[in-house]
Amino acid sequence: MNLILFELKETQRPLPLDDRRARHILEVLKRKPGEDFEAGLIDGPRGKSVLEAIDETALHLRFVWGPEPPALEPITLIVGLPRPQTARKVLEEATALGVSAMHFFCSELGERSYSQSKLWNSDEWRRHLNAGAEQAFSTRLPVVTWDRTLAAVTDGIAANGTRIALDNYGSPERLGALTVTAPVTLVLGPERGWSASERDLLREAGFHFAHLGERVLRVETACVAAITIARAGLGSL
Repeated sequence: MNLILFELKETQRPLPLDDRRARHILEVLKRKPGEDFEAGLIDGPRGKSVLEAIDETALHLRFVWGPEPPALEPITLIVGLPRPQTARKVLEEATALGVSAMHFFCSELGERSYSQSKLWNSDEWRRHLNAGAEQAFSTRLPVVTWDRTLAAVTDGIAANGTRIALDNYGSPERLGALTVTAPVTLVLGPERGWSASERDLLREAGFHFAHLGERVLRVETACVAAITIARAGLGSL
C-alpha cells in the first residue's frame, strides 16, 4: 500500500500488533521507532505518522497532518450485481480510479443470491475501498450502495451531465467517440447482460448506449476501461 489509512478514532489509541497495518509498517516498510511513513485520515487530510514506540501488544503512533487531498472524480458507476469475487475487484479498482459513487443493483438476469454474500453483510466491502484508496495515495472513499433496484438508482442520478449505458449488443457508438461532460454516469449490465425491459428503462431515463469495442470484457475489466475513457474525456488524464 502506498498510503496507510486510519479512522479518526484509531489515531487516538495504539495500533494493535495483529492489525494488518501494523504488520505492514513493521514487515514491509520495516519502520523502527523514530521513523515515519505516509498516512491518511479517511475522507480527510494526508500526512505523516511517526512510530514512537513498540510494546508487547501495539504500535504507538503520532500523526502530523497536511493539506486536504483533491476531490473525487465526478463519475458515478452503476453495475449489475456481479459475483462477489468480481465485486471485490470492482470496488478496489474503481476506488483507485477515483469514482465518487458506486451503486450495485440486482438485475433481472443476474443472480440474486449474490446480494447475500458476506462481502455485503459485513464490513468487508469497505476494506476493499480502503485498499483501492491506499493504492491510489488518496484518502477519499466513494459512496457505495447495493440494495436498490436499477429504477431507484437511476431516479437518484442528477439530471445534468452525461449518462451512458454500456452494451456490446446493438450499441451505435464507441464510448471513446462520445463527448462527455461532468457529471458522468456509467451503467454496466450484469454478467448475463441486459434484459429488454432494463434497456427500455435506461432509454427512458436518458441514457445513451455505447460499447467498448469488439472484444467482450469481464465486468471488472469493462469497469476499469469505461472509467478510464470517461476520465480522459473529462481531461483528468
